[in-house]
Amino acid sequence: MTRVLDLESVDLDSLLDGVRAGDKAAFSALYDAVAPQVLGLATHILRDQAQAEEVAQEVLVEVWQKAHTFDPARGSAKSWVLRLAKSRSIDRLRSWRSAQARDTEDFNRQLTTWVAPAEEEAAQRLESQELQELIDSIGEPHRSALMLAYFGEYTHQEIADATGVALGTAKTRVRDGLQKLRKAVTVKGGCDG
Repeated sequence: MTRVLDLESVDLDSLLDGVRAGDKAAFSALYDAVAPQVLGLATHILRDQAQAEEVAQEVLVEVWQKAHTFDPARGSAKSWVLRLAKSRSIDRLRSWRSAQARDTEDFNRQLTTWVAPAEEEAAQRLESQELQELIDSIGEPHRSALMLAYFGEYTHQEIADATGVALGTAKTRVRDGLQKLRKAVTVKGGCDG
């Protein structure tokens, strides 16, 4: 059976005096009288029922544990309890907002670590593709000589052996290929600029 309290007839100051003396029945009556208002205030501030219920529970435990700190000269029992509820709710809200800001900052930092490598890889692919097109534009046998020298890391002798030409010819093909590549880069740079 649920107890229904006539809140107008409840003397909260007397109940809080009883709580200060360790009277569990006084605390139970005080709890029944103020819990709905504490929960309502916490819900209003936090806009989250679960968080508000936690805060209300914390506040009412604090009322039991710290009833001795209540000073009737500074206000009524009701105002003291609701001040605790407001303070605890605002603290929870600030903590939640701070956690949200940290989470957002962490997400943005993580996103940067995901996006930056992707951008770098895309730029490298584009540069690699442009370089490949430039190398292809210089034609054979210079293209093969440069590919072996710079991408295969072959020595001049290894290029000569791989292509079946004399060492001097291999060296000339690499040198002439580089000159053609420089011209192609210069022409491309002139067209882009």
